[in-house]
Amino acid sequence: MKIINQYSILSVALLASTLFTACERTELCYDHFPTLNVGLSWEHEWERDYGMNHASNWDASLHGFTYDDMRPERPEWVNMVISKPNGTSNETYLNPEGGEVSVDLGSGQSYLLYNGDTEYIMLSDMTSMPDARATATSRTRSGMTYMNEHHPNVRSTNPPDVIYAAYVENAPEFKVHDHHSLDVKMQPLVYTYVIRYEFDYGLEHVSLARGALGGMAESVYLRDGHTSENASVILFDCDVKPFGCEAHVRSFGIPSFSDEYYGRAESETPDLPFSLNLEILLRNGKIVEYNYDIADQMKKQPRGGVITISGLRIEDQIGESDSGFNVDVDDWPEHDVIDLPIEVQP
Repeated sequence: MKIINQYSILSVALLASTLFTACERTELCYDHFPTLNVGLSWEHEWERDYGMNHASNWDASLHGFTYDDMRPERPEWVNMVISKPNGTSNETYLNPEGGEVSVDLGSGQSYLLYNGDTEYIMLSDMTSMPDARATATSRTRSGMTYMNEHHPNVRSTNPPDVIYAAYVENAPEFKVHDHHSLDVKMQPLVYTYVIRYEFDYGLEHVSLARGALGGMAESVYLRDGHTSENASVILFDCDVKPFGCEAHVRSFGIPSFSDEYYGRAESETPDLPFSLNLEILLRNGKIVEYNYDIADQMKKQPRGGVITISGLRIEDQIGESDSGFNVDVDDWPEHDVIDLPIEVQP
């Protein structure tokens, strides 16, 4: 009985030695892949400070909400694209907190992470790290004479969804049984403009309002957060408030811009046209349109901020109703448009 036990112990030792030797040979180790534990943190910023100091000077009583109320929420899930040295790639999905990912042996891998729970964004060239980008989806609106003149041959789009991204280049080399940890900061690529149209008189005549923001970037590159040179006109709806009309408009920011917050050298604000439109459907069925050059307000707000137009008026002779017109309509341009340009009061 004692001899059998010795043989048993010897057999177990030989088996363990064989398994250990086999795991040193990559081709024989099928279930001992290296792993990467990814931890995700989130930068919940809705605007970047380039001289306006909105965060420290925010007036919650004026706006009706705090600065922090504007911060975007954490998305539901994250897509991780693993790019390999041989030109191939594969994808995996992570919870917002991160998780464990199986990776290939060797070195030279890179990772692109972004949230995929978006609706008004088109993702393209996702397997080509330098060219991976998000583009706003198209939206049309008839009329738009002022915008067409000042921003010819550009698309009109929806405000893009909030999208976060991070890029990790030259990940560490992985060997059999390696287990590494990686902390990744997810940064926003979409920012918000709080647009305020402040009325001095005649707000009671307003039924519905909508607007357009011209000259904004059409796309953003996920790898490093810089925007494309192509511009777009963002179409949006407004809420009627006690002071006038308001909209919170998401955007990639201004075109051809490299953001210092992404570790790049900051580029100067390009000398481009930036325009703002307000279209109002009055209770009597008339349409009033306002258009502005807002280039001065965009100089220190390349990615999010507050745009204010003040001094708007709707005189009684325009706003008074004598027709009993039903303003519950969808196609505004069927009605006469009254262009009321006024000077912008910063």
